[in-house]
Amino acid sequence: MKHILVTGGAGFIGSHLVERLLADGKSVVVVDDLSTGSLENLRAVSPHPKLRVIQSKISECAELAGLAGQAESIYHLAAAVGVELVVKSPIRVLDTNLHETEVLLAAAAPQRTPILLASTSEVYGKSLKPAFSEEDDLLIGPPHQSRWSYACSKLMDEFLVFAFAQERGLPVVVARLFNTVGPRQTGRYGMVLPRFIAAARNGQPLKVFGDGRQSRCFCYVLDTVEALVRLQNSAGARGEVFNVGGTEEINILDLARRVIETLGSKSMIEFVPYAEAYAPGFDDMRRRKPMVEKLARVTGFQPATSLDEIIRRTTVG
Repeated sequence: MKHILVTGGAGFIGSHLVERLLADGKSVVVVDDLSTGSLENLRAVSPHPKLRVIQSKISECAELAGLAGQAESIYHLAAAVGVELVVKSPIRVLDTNLHETEVLLAAAAPQRTPILLASTSEVYGKSLKPAFSEEDDLLIGPPHQSRWSYACSKLMDEFLVFAFAQERGLPVVVARLFNTVGPRQTGRYGMVLPRFIAAARNGQPLKVFGDGRQSRCFCYVLDTVEALVRLQNSAGARGEVFNVGGTEEINILDLARRVIETLGSKSMIEFVPYAEAYAPGFDDMRRRKPMVEKLARVTGFQPATSLDEIIRRTTVG
């Protein structure tokens, strides 16, 4: 039986995807260097006879050519994650998101193994549109602000994927993820919802960066996983880009209030300037809402878990 290769499979989203694939009866090989992922995320399925975990960078995996060539399909989720890491370690971000992707694509190309790239809503950059479509032009900020290095590196990943599709006939699909949240997500790299939940549980202030009026749409991780599986299995998705995300919009200040209310916490809200939270001149997107009609049209699925339900599931996860 052929296996499915999941890079970054010990990460937050990757571990949920691995569980889903195993539940579907698939054999799964995970390649993860554990730089941001953790074997703890795979604890529930670690004894599974159809799971193999290789602790390695993609570029340092001696078996990569065989693993990619003999795979049924590949999910490429390995990437540098989180705004905090992006600001503090820009060289690592660029190296991880560019070099490792290129190495994986080169390994997948000879046998034309189908590959799904997990990209990000960050590629929409500084666009002021009320909602983002896959066909939109992209507006990236200036290179001296490391904030934009992550967006640019993931956009280059997309260009690399489509270059391999054009020149090598590699079957590809790109999923642009919008603020995926849920159990196992850590606030260690700046992710807002787990940061808020941890603070509220401990009676500490919930730190809202900027004025808190920046708005986001959150997607429950199992909805994201369902979308990824359907996209990988859909012939109509090949060679296309898809937004994957929720459409219920909320500003970060109201999110903090809702977390406090949901947990019955006595925590207060503390405003922190961007310059103090990250770096002077930090540039944020005021609004980030996906259009997901294309995903629904091609796969028959649209993420629909409500924000209140997402917070409840995340707090008990």
